[in-house]
Amino acid sequence: MPESPSSAIQEIDVRSLIPMQRHTRIFELVDSLKPGGAFVFINDHDPKPLYYQLEAEHPKQFSWTYLESGPVAWRVRIGRLSP
Repeated sequence: MPESPSSAIQEIDVRSLIPMQRHTRIFELVDSLKPGGAFVFINDHDPKPLYYQLEAEHPKQFSWTYLESGPVAWRVRIGRLSP
């Protein structure tokens, strides 16, 4: 069954942001997710430190899935787990 426009996953490319703005923007999106919701972000390096920060601040509340792992771009899907 194809996705409807309202159920499409938001994708944000943070490569255009200065590095200090990237985590802030991603955490804004994380905070706005409802259970079962998700978004994809694109980065210019492996965002593994962000994963550790997310897990420290919101343990076991989110999924983290690499969709693309470089060498030019990293695409990661973050989803809020249902309770």
